[in-house]
Amino acid sequence: MTSLPGGLVALPSVYRPQADTHLLAEALAREELAPDARVLEIGTGTGALALNAARRGAEVTAVDVSWTAVATARLNALLQRLPLSVLHGDFVARTAGRRYDLIVTNPPYVPAPAARLPSRGPERAWDAGPDGRMVIDRICAHASALLRPGGVLLMVHSAMSSAERTLDRLTRAGLSATVTARATVPWGPVLLSRRSWLRSQGLAHTAETREELVVIRARNT
Repeated sequence: MTSLPGGLVALPSVYRPQADTHLLAEALAREELAPDARVLEIGTGTGALALNAARRGAEVTAVDVSWTAVATARLNALLQRLPLSVLHGDFVARTAGRRYDLIVTNPPYVPAPAARLPSRGPERAWDAGPDGRMVIDRICAHASALLRPGGVLLMVHSAMSSAERTLDRLTRAGLSATVTARATVPWGPVLLSRRSWLRSQGLAHTAETREELVVIRARNT
């Protein structure tokens, strides 16, 4: 178990808060949350973002496909003494029939050679198929059904996975979507290890070693 800033802990293989998490946390802080707001986090990892919302008085549900992440988020909720419902499994199945005022998600978005999502290991937190959109597209397809009228989706991902496609899909699903934040960060170990493959797929230029992160805000009209 690893100790993290803010009094959080992470069990082995659980995604630890990084630049994308912090960018999304800043966007979350800008959102108004009523005391009885219902919030969903898809892919909670350590539970850091879900706990941020719970600390503001929201009723928060967090979902993750990894049992280790679920255990980590539950442990962090206990350590922080905050109410948090953490569910294991696919977010669509575990939220059937429920609607939320706010959805936050830092989904897997790293392009990967494999045509399927990994079923185990830390790669589950970042690998998302050849275009990096296997999870992003599912979220776009189900967001309108999961949001109450006026509800908001906040999603962070790499520009490498095409913010334009995300905006288009959300708009076609009936949401009003815009990019509200951007940040440029150095490539991490995963992208650096795939440098040749990314370039062969036209996803990166020869000298490119930095990626742009975007936060997309979509409101259910």
